[in-house]
Amino acid sequence: MYTKDGERYFIVDAHIALWDARPENQRNVHGKQFIDCFYDYHANLSPESEKWSYEEYLYQGGERLKRDLFEDGYVDHAIFQPAHLGEFYVNGFGQTEEAFALAQADPGRLTYNHHFDPRNGEAGLDQLRADAERMNLKGVKLYTAEWHGESRGYKLSDPWAYRYFEACRELGITNIHVHKGPTIRPLDRDAFDVADIDHVASDFTDLNFVVEHVGLPRLEDFCWIATQEPNVHGGLAVAMPFIHTRPRYFAQIMGELLYWVGEDRIQFSSDYALWTPRWLVEAFVDFQIPDDMSAEYGPITTAQKKKILGLNAAKMYGIEVPEELRLPDAGEPAVGPREPERADLAGAR
Repeated sequence: MYTKDGERYFIVDAHIALWDARPENQRNVHGKQFIDCFYDYHANLSPESEKWSYEEYLYQGGERLKRDLFEDGYVDHAIFQPAHLGEFYVNGFGQTEEAFALAQADPGRLTYNHHFDPRNGEAGLDQLRADAERMNLKGVKLYTAEWHGESRGYKLSDPWAYRYFEACRELGITNIHVHKGPTIRPLDRDAFDVADIDHVASDFTDLNFVVEHVGLPRLEDFCWIATQEPNVHGGLAVAMPFIHTRPRYFAQIMGELLYWVGEDRIQFSSDYALWTPRWLVEAFVDFQIPDDMSAEYGPITTAQKKKILGLNAAKMYGIEVPEELRLPDAGEPAVGPREPERADLAGAR
């Protein structure tokens, strides 16, 4: 929990990872390219006081993660969003078993989401079913630009992807987080295009699609999709650190999101360990749209900040929020369609 000026904020960090990019886990040069690109984002967008050395960036471990999030970072609950990247890392980039064990040991503060790749076909579907049962999954994280043999990406609208979403529906995996943001070397930029979100959001209205990184640098495309699809949400991972290096750009991002998508469908994310949550939470609570931009965007209210920093993700994942930290229940969303139809109810009409 974070407290400032008499206001208390329930914090859900909706996008974290526990990774291993040490040389012994790198399968090839692409593994080094990937973590080097991550470190460039970290070094170029962080305040000087928050920068890590390259060596400590390669692997953090569970104890440091818990300290950075829960002791130093104000976080009340965090959600693992792992990337596998098996073509680049011997044991995968996101450390499934270590992260899952942490979440099992501390379910009040950690939720583990998993991953799948529809290019794994029937065998992957069997694995997803087994993982869902073992891990009690509520969500998954997808990397549409991940390499798979000769393939350098897939679309959410591919037939096999639809098979997996149908399985998610059956298994109760309702939250689909998708990396749709800046490219990461050596992945292909176009494989992160947001257009396929429009297809799946229309066809699976009973699933939530959380567009991580709010589609950057395709913010406008994302906003036009999300305003028409009420089951599309925006995750602020990668957008958040611009609050330090490009505050006016961050104001534009937030202004556009609040205008098009609305305060109920935006989620705070530090993208740990790309960045740590403490300074991002402090900066966001203090942040305000500049005066010369407020005529177009308006101010960001305290209630909106509380929703974005934790209450929205808590609602999506059924995370218990202390009564004194809640807000009155919201009515219809201020933007986007009202009372959307649901695919699971359509047959009853």
